[in-house]
Amino acid sequence: MSYKVLIVEDDPMVAMINEQYVGKNSDFTVAGSCRNGKDALEFLASNKVDLVVLDVYMPYMDGIEILKKIREQNISVEVIMVTAANDTTTLEQTMNLGVVDYLIKPFALERFQIALEKFAVKTAALNKAGTLDQSSIDSIISGGVGAGGVSSLAQAANQKLSLPKGIQEKTLETIKEYFAQNSSWQSGDAVAQKLGLSIVTVRHYLTYLVEIHELKVDINYETGGRPCMLYRI
Repeated sequence: MSYKVLIVEDDPMVAMINEQYVGKNSDFTVAGSCRNGKDALEFLASNKVDLVVLDVYMPYMDGIEILKKIREQNISVEVIMVTAANDTTTLEQTMNLGVVDYLIKPFALERFQIALEKFAVKTAALNKAGTLDQSSIDSIISGGVGAGGVSSLAQAANQKLSLPKGIQEKTLETIKEYFAQNSSWQSGDAVAQKLGLSIVTVRHYLTYLVEIHELKVDINYETGGRPCMLYRI
């Protein structure tokens, strides 16, 4: 079964990363992406979606208000809340409105996959035919976190993960080890020269590491010519 996901995020870069994260799990597909609450509610009114990945801070209407309207309008959809807010008030509001999971930015790919798996476990249990037993109810309420805890979900999520096309594990580990040993800002050219790799290859890997939040990126405009991209852990 393929679950349809709506991304609601006003930052285009973050929205793109969330879409890529969804694409890492073969059980999920991105049905759409909206930059504000108004567009999101209009999309949900005319499109069947299983899951919404919803940011809290957005213009016109914040994520809490969107979530309230989703519940008021009885839109049948689950929600994963994504936010930079780590205060208990925001967490309590979203939990009271019924969310599958609550992710604090920045989050790793693996943690995002765990949230998707929690949704999948809950949905599968709810769709199970016949009368629910205590085990099924416990699975629904806990989001699949039983005696194995979150680690069991992490294991299931990691089994679904695969490196994107053109990314080799050995080369990836070599580049990660280089940055672990060199904590200052590094240019792609410098990394390529030190490791004996082509600049095209290195840039491909650096872009991937930035996408999964293992590297930070900045731009150096003081080169006297073309701006230079710099990277560090």
